[in-house]
Amino acid sequence: MKRLSWADSHPLTADYYDNEWGRRSGEQYLFEMLVLESFQAGLSWLTVLKKRSVIAASFDQFDIDKIAHYSDEDIERIMKTPDMIRHRLKITSTIRNAQVFREVQQSFGSFKDYLLSFTAGQTVIKAYSHESDIPVQSELSRTVSQDMKKRGFKFIGPVIIYTYLSAVGIIQDLIEEDEDDEVS
Repeated sequence: MKRLSWADSHPLTADYYDNEWGRRSGEQYLFEMLVLESFQAGLSWLTVLKKRSVIAASFDQFDIDKIAHYSDEDIERIMKTPDMIRHRLKITSTIRNAQVFREVQQSFGSFKDYLLSFTAGQTVIKAYSHESDIPVQSELSRTVSQDMKKRGFKFIGPVIIYTYLSAVGIIQDLIEEDEDDEVS
């Protein structure tokens, strides 16, 4: 299968693709990726990767319990952090999402179990002839996004959720190799 072209745009994206993209991981990583995907809205993924360490430092290394208790002072601290993506709605949404993330964990046992409840525990794998055929959202991402919104999550539309589900290995979009691309 071919590698997605965005992965080859910069060494940071290549490293991320090779070492993280599409792999299932633990609860804190699931939350981290939810934060990063929401911060990516309107920006490039490369921008978010370049600022990942600043975002992590601003949000206590994505410590869900700490973030869930952030105050207005924390919001202002983050807004003043050098090199931070200073988008108040994204910052306040992260705090709210940490609170709701914990509620979902309590209801489902884990956030991973919550996500997999939409796919009967299966990875959704689809192969496409061309990268341009990969959708930016799907029925699954619309359903998950709608459910998350009902639960109180913020800044998580179907496009963000599609890339999130791809990033954490629930959706795997593959590009089929052309016969001309195969090595003899």
